[in-house]
Amino acid sequence: MAEFKKINHVAIAVNNIDEAITFWRDTLGLSFSHIEDVPSQKSKVAFFPVGESEVELVMPTSDDTGTARFLAKNGPGMHHLCLEVDNIDEKLAELKQKNVQLINETPLVLEGRKMAFLHPKSTQGVLIELYEITK
Repeated sequence: MAEFKKINHVAIAVNNIDEAITFWRDTLGLSFSHIEDVPSQKSKVAFFPVGESEVELVMPTSDDTGTARFLAKNGPGMHHLCLEVDNIDEKLAELKQKNVQLINETPLVLEGRKMAFLHPKSTQGVLIELYEITK
């Protein structure tokens, strides 16, 4: 049985990443790590390490993304919770057997990691990302 390791990150959808960085860094006082362009996800992401986890600010760079649709419908706010697992393929199979609706039947493979999303209709309204570090 695949095991959950930790909360990898909490993702916050934002309309303006610079304004959001100012709030999280200057107002709240979190340590800002860096910002990345993520073309495969059509987004810019700012990273704030907190203990063994991170707060990630996600700004879509295209209107045809799930994050952009989320912002249009809900405005800025918590987008998803990311749980790190030791074996994402096994965990997805376990959850599928339990009738959890998967957005990604197989993980997306990015450099050094695999990720897949669970549909909020099956998770008490929370978009959940599963994440496995493969490096």
